[in-house]
Amino acid sequence: MIKFEPLLKQTLWGGDKIIPFKHLDSQLERSLSEGCENVGESWEISGVKDNETIVANGPHKGKSLNQLVRELKGQLVGEENYERFGDEFPLLIKFIDAQKDLSIQVHPTDEIAHRQGKSRGKTEMWYALEPTPGAQLYNGLKQQITPEQYKQMVENDTITDALARYEVSEGDVFFIPAGRIHAIGAGCFVAEIQQTSDVTYRIYDFKRKDKNGNYRELHTKEAAESIDYTVLPNYRAEYEPVKNEGVQVATCPYFTTAVYDLNEPMTLDYSELDSFVILIAVKGEGRLICNGEEMPFQMGDTVLLPATTSEVKVEGEVKFLETYV
Repeated sequence: MIKFEPLLKQTLWGGDKIIPFKHLDSQLERSLSEGCENVGESWEISGVKDNETIVANGPHKGKSLNQLVRELKGQLVGEENYERFGDEFPLLIKFIDAQKDLSIQVHPTDEIAHRQGKSRGKTEMWYALEPTPGAQLYNGLKQQITPEQYKQMVENDTITDALARYEVSEGDVFFIPAGRIHAIGAGCFVAEIQQTSDVTYRIYDFKRKDKNGNYRELHTKEAAESIDYTVLPNYRAEYEPVKNEGVQVATCPYFTTAVYDLNEPMTLDYSELDSFVILIAVKGEGRLICNGEEMPFQMGDTVLLPATTSEVKVEGEVKFLETYV
């Protein structure tokens, strides 16, 4: 059971929810002195170049995630995953706190990313943590538009008129395949699971200026090549919460995710799974027991279970996400 030091990211749109959510209050004064106010993101598990998370516990403490993959290979990620992804860890896990609206954006598919000279695209999902009342987000098109109409709507500031907008409640799930236009709105607080990729094309930024008075760069051309113009009736992932059993909320070639809401002990059996597993605690507290080792597991914690893990027992009253490839 491996935990990592979070990478806290200061952003222009970041808020004040991540520090208390992750129980970092004791480090708050130090964090603020290091310029970490307006923390918009906590990168929990990351193998992104120059943004690699560092092991916080156990015999591998102090090593980067990518070092672990190189050393342990299939024992860490699973044999099939190692054949598929090599020394790159395939998922990036974040908490995101938006005090202000993020830009309207899109990510390319792997195929389009390769054509554009990028290593891979990005498919992702959001699980909504407790939002500010009235918080909303954009996900998907609500009306059919053409690539030419898209460019015109960006130019005349009406692109949001074409997007499906959702008021967000705790526990909502939104799946965002590569190609789907989306944006996190002010007041949203989410756990994000995504492909290991930092390729984001900014479509529209509400004509905002940065602290130097400049507009942020838009990627209109690249985005136009990446957008999936399919219109769906609903972009919220519908699921029925159930106590004390896993409920699958997303599955795709890049990850499978379930949510568990436990108030009694449960043993998770991974003996037939050839993959690492990541557990993300979103509410409550408890503990994990594996191979005689015990670890506290509370809201804000993210734990990586190597592929060699056959089972883990979860005790306490805790709600968490389980994701693997």
